[in-house]
Amino acid sequence: MSTDINSIKEKFNHIKLCVFDMAGTTVNEDNLVYKTVRDAINQALSDEDKTAQEVGLDICLAFGAGKEKRQAITDILNELNIAKDDVESLTDTAFTIFKTRLSKAYTAETLAPFEGMLELFDRLKATGRKVVLNTGYDAITANNILAILGWSVGNEIDALVTADDVTNGRPAPDMIMLAMGKFGVKDTPQVLKAGDSGIDIEEGKNANCGLCIGVLTGAQTRAQLETSSPDIVLDKLTDLAQLL
Repeated sequence: MSTDINSIKEKFNHIKLCVFDMAGTTVNEDNLVYKTVRDAINQALSDEDKTAQEVGLDICLAFGAGKEKRQAITDILNELNIAKDDVESLTDTAFTIFKTRLSKAYTAETLAPFEGMLELFDRLKATGRKVVLNTGYDAITANNILAILGWSVGNEIDALVTADDVTNGRPAPDMIMLAMGKFGVKDTPQVLKAGDSGIDIEEGKNANCGLCIGVLTGAQTRAQLETSSPDIVLDKLTDLAQLL
């Protein structure tokens, strides 16, 4: 991992498109989504009389962070001592529970932008860079979050790309490539990807982004993020301002 700030600044000078994850990166929700994943899986396990199994938040963060949420549930269940034949039906049950719970969990009381986020967006756009949010959420959930925050495409952000918009979710580069197409950015070294999970960084690497940045405000620790070899790990996304 490069920690040479001058090298990072040089790469940043070429960036035209900034692709930022939502929950845990730009939006503070105190890992509510993964707590909801945990609770949904545990309810599904209980309903299926698999009471010997119980999932903790740590395993949800380790194996589910940053992913499309149905895939996250599958991957978490695959880490448990559960017969493979049972994983698909448990995923169906848990994902249905998850969607119902999350639709009620996200409110103006449980969501807020991280401090200084809109100011960062404004400064990036003032330099001619595009600001795009991408997410492992479905479009309904992602747009509900924007509505709660009072953000909209064409105002606070330039575009939103969700898991519903592509065939392959993270760590595939599809969402980043779609964002590039929206703004005619053809050279991947001109793209920055930042997120709070290793999957975010892998997504950026798979797209050959010029900068892949981890942040410590969400799902994973510095040690977990560094296993995906980011260019740099920041305490918070707004620390990007020091590169402007």
